[in-house]
Amino acid sequence: MLKHRLVACLVHCNGVIVQSINFKRYLPVGNVKTAVEFVAKWDVDEIVLLDINATNEGRKPNLALVAEVSTRCFVPLTVGGGIHDVAEIRQILRNGADKICINSEALRNPRFVTESARIYGSQCVVVSIDARMNTDGQHEVYADGGRRATGLDPVRWAREMERRGAGEIFLNSIDRDGSKHGYDLQLIRSVAEAVKVPVVACGGVGVMSHFVEGVREGKASAVAAANIFHYIEHSTIIAKAHLLHGGVDVRLNTAATYKSFSFDTSGRIQKKSDSELRQVWFEKHVFEQ
Repeated sequence: MLKHRLVACLVHCNGVIVQSINFKRYLPVGNVKTAVEFVAKWDVDEIVLLDINATNEGRKPNLALVAEVSTRCFVPLTVGGGIHDVAEIRQILRNGADKICINSEALRNPRFVTESARIYGSQCVVVSIDARMNTDGQHEVYADGGRRATGLDPVRWAREMERRGAGEIFLNSIDRDGSKHGYDLQLIRSVAEAVKVPVVACGGVGVMSHFVEGVREGKASAVAAANIFHYIEHSTIIAKAHLLHGGVDVRLNTAATYKSFSFDTSGRIQKKSDSELRQVWFEKHVFEQ
């Protein structure tokens, strides 16, 4: 059985990592290269790097940034934002990315997904779906960074993208984005149960237990987050510790497992005795020979 993945979603505007809130407010956090290097070193399984304003501003993918970031990234790297033709995909992959993420262009031209998968393989093509609850109380797909309603149902659209050749669905809840209230489990489960390709859940993580809920209740193949990784020390490892404690099978590549530790509701390590602190030092620094 495949292990579940922990994915860091790094959202940036013109090379500045931002904290996104409901796709409307963006608070600057820091440098893209520093953020990628941090999460890559702390045992995240994959990184999704999204330039959220590229399409709306008419910009092409920043190939120089992709090339520089890829030298610091030793986990699979997915790049999205401003991708509109297969030539751009070729350039992104040649500059070090492993996958590309398509959103707006898939909505404008679904055949682009088919063509991309035919040339580069389904494993390379991730389709991002941004969804929110509409006034009728139904989930609806939104385009152009959450600005435009499409009238599409997320489940039907995910099935269509799978049929077109998408190898993975990156599912983001606009309502939960930056809310810290947890994933939209109803949305995630409805899509995950409707398709055979992996579904990556994103949007709303506020405490580490939300990752467990995304897998166990939402049925996601992978759980992603952005904001929470920027502000908690060792956050990716602590997230994996919560997943393991919650019965979710994940890959752990670090000696710092936090197996004997408990955490408060914010995900921080609770105060320990000197002997317990020495134990976590041992877990961090002593490796099998």
